[in-house]
Amino acid sequence: MHGAAVNIPLTLLVVFGAAKLLSEIFERLGQPGIVGEIIAGALIGPGMLGWIAPNEVLRTLSDLGVMFLLFRVGLEVKTSELMRVGFTATLVATVGVIVPLLAGWGIMALWHAPRVEALFVAAAMVATSVGITAQVLAARGVLEQRASRIILAAAVIDDVLGLIVLAIVTGISQGKLNVADVLITSGLAIGFTVAVALFGTHAVGRLMIRAENRLKLGEVQFTVSMVVLFGLALLATYAGVAAIVGAFLAGMSLAESVGERLRVMTNGVAELLVPFFLAGIGLHLNLRVFANRDTILLAVVILAAAIVSKLIGCGLGAATYGWADMLRIGVGMIPRGEVGMVVAQIGQRMGIIPAPVYGVVVFMAVATTLVAPPLLALAYRGVERGPAVEELQIG
Repeated sequence: MHGAAVNIPLTLLVVFGAAKLLSEIFERLGQPGIVGEIIAGALIGPGMLGWIAPNEVLRTLSDLGVMFLLFRVGLEVKTSELMRVGFTATLVATVGVIVPLLAGWGIMALWHAPRVEALFVAAAMVATSVGITAQVLAARGVLEQRASRIILAAAVIDDVLGLIVLAIVTGISQGKLNVADVLITSGLAIGFTVAVALFGTHAVGRLMIRAENRLKLGEVQFTVSMVVLFGLALLATYAGVAAIVGAFLAGMSLAESVGERLRVMTNGVAELLVPFFLAGIGLHLNLRVFANRDTILLAVVILAAAIVSKLIGCGLGAATYGWADMLRIGVGMIPRGEVGMVVAQIGQRMGIIPAPVYGVVVFMAVATTLVAPPLLALAYRGVERGPAVEELQIG
C-alpha cells in the first residue's frame, strides 16, 4: 500500500517536472515550449530512459489536460466570428481529409499491405489534433487572426469527418458495413456540433444570469462553467465526436457571458494539466520498433505524406485567402497527436495493424506534433499578438 501511495505523486512529479524543465530549455533556445514538453515524455518514457510508462492515471490527466486546453481556447473565440469563416472551414476540412486519406491508402497499397490495414493507416492520417495548434496559437496571442479562426473551425469539422471515416473503415474491416449506422452516427455528430454552435451562447448566457442571481456559491461562474464543460464533453461523446470538441464548444458558448476571473482560474487549471497531455504524447513514442530498413523507410514516407497532404489539402481549401493564410492553415492542420494514435490502437486491438506498422503510425503522430509548433511560429511571424486587421472575406 505504501509503495502504491508513493508511486502516484512520484509519477506526477517526474512527468510534470520533466515537462516544465524541457519547456524552459526550449523557450530559452527560442523554440516553442510545447515541443520540449512532448520530447520530455519521449525521454522519460519506455522508448528511451524507461522511467515512466503510460498508465491510467496519466491518461486521465492527459484527457483532462486537453479538455481544459480546448475549453480555454474556446473562451477566447466568439461564435459569430467562427461562423463567418464557416464555409471556408468546411472546405478546408473536407479537402484536408480526402487528400491524406488517398495518400495513406496509396502508400500502403504500394507497400503491398492488406486492404484493411491500408485503410486503417489512411484513417490515422486523416484526423487533426487541434490541441497542439490551439496551444501554439493561444501562446502567441493570434487566436483573433482570420487563419486561426479557420483552423479552429476546420479542426472541429475535421473531427466529425474523421469519425465518419473511422466508422466506415471499421465496418469494412469487420465485413459488415452498416450504412444506416454510419448515417445515424454522422447525423448525431453533425447535429450536436451545429446545435451547440448556433444556440449555445444564448442558452448558456441565460443559464449564467439565473445562476448568478440565485446561487450562493463563492465562485458561481466557475462552478457553472465546469458543469457546462463536463456536460457538453459528455454529450459530445454520446453524439460520437471527441470530448474535446464538446469542451471547445463549451468555452465558445461561455465566451460572451463570463468575466476575467474565470479565464484566470481556467488558465491555472490548464497550466497544471496540459503538461500531462503533451508529455503523454511523447510517452508513446518507441523507437525500438524501427529494427529494419524497410520500417524506417515506411516511417519516413508516411511522415512526409502526412505533412505534405495536410499542407496541400487544407491550403487548397483556403486558396481564396492568399498564400500567407494558406500556409498558416495548412501548417495548423498538420498535427495528428493523440487522435492518430487512437485510430492506430483500434486497428491494433482488432488484429489488423501489426506492431511495426503501429510503431510507424505512432511515430507519424508524434513527429507531426513536434514539427507543427516551429512551423506555425514561422508561418505567423510578424503577426504576433493582437486582433487581425484585415477584412474577412465571406465564402
